[in-house]
Amino acid sequence: MSLNLNNLNEVAEAMVAPGKGILAADESTGTIGKRFDQIDTESTEQTRNAYRDLLFSSDGFEEYISGVIMYDETLRQSSLKDNSPYPEYLTSLGVIPGIKVDAGAHSLAGTEDEKITSGLDGLDERLKEYRELGARFAKWRAVINITATNPSDYCIQTNAHALARYAALCQANDIVPIVEPEILMDGEHDIEDSFVVTEEVLRTVFNELYTQGVQLEEMILKPNMVLSGYDSQERAGVDEVASATVQCFLRSVPAAVPGIAFLSGGQSDEDATAHLNAMNQILGDNKPWNLSFSYGRALQQPALKAWQGKDENVTKAQDAFLKRAKLNSLASLGKYSSDQE
Repeated sequence: MSLNLNNLNEVAEAMVAPGKGILAADESTGTIGKRFDQIDTESTEQTRNAYRDLLFSSDGFEEYISGVIMYDETLRQSSLKDNSPYPEYLTSLGVIPGIKVDAGAHSLAGTEDEKITSGLDGLDERLKEYRELGARFAKWRAVINITATNPSDYCIQTNAHALARYAALCQANDIVPIVEPEILMDGEHDIEDSFVVTEEVLRTVFNELYTQGVQLEEMILKPNMVLSGYDSQERAGVDEVASATVQCFLRSVPAAVPGIAFLSGGQSDEDATAHLNAMNQILGDNKPWNLSFSYGRALQQPALKAWQGKDENVTKAQDAFLKRAKLNSLASLGKYSSDQE
């Protein structure tokens, strides 16, 4: 299957097609090095390519995965199967190539422990190169944390402005922007706090997107789910999380957005799948947008654990990856059951 997508809305719609989600394989060199440390494997350009190739060459993964977010290094690497550049290889399977373009979160001046994402300098030129290399969508992540005093309005506003600026530049360069405002779930806050902050952040982000002329039909939202803080004394269950998240997003996200591809945000593999499934069951066929997934660790962790950096474990690792991809595909249709684990 080859891709024949003529405009940004078609690309965005294909990214959140029913039963499909996005594989986040955009870990920085430092982050994937930490993942490799867990399986006692040295992180080199060759081992990183071998691992990404393991995922991308899994037989039939395109049935469940619509697109792949890559890191700069990966976008420039090639398939070990036929030596074709990854954007070309993925496109031949009907999988849309994407690229992470932000330069990470750094301390926000004038605040305590708040972050601003950098990377706007030179972004227009980088996007032009990435489009030439075959990328059809991009991703930018903003990080918001909840404490007794945070987030500040200043932090929310500056991150929303940067997200919108990035999105506008993407669309100007024929690239679909994934807009990722992530409220971190580290902390002791309860689900009500998470709801209030998530709603405020989303409303601010969409106001900035509108102000800067971003076409909502030509973007994808990648947000957190509304969860209790991981250190909260009272952790909300699956049904409560699903209900709160759906209510929050119905209040905050315009129907013009083609789809919402949730991040997993440190949830267990099973929780990330169960929450997505419950949300789709609540909405049923009456959905203003498709609810899908854009998971990194929650899709990859079983494969990484099975691989252990050894060639003889590749097939086993691919089977583990395909299982999680299929379960999340079912969850995006509201057809998942824990009995399938």
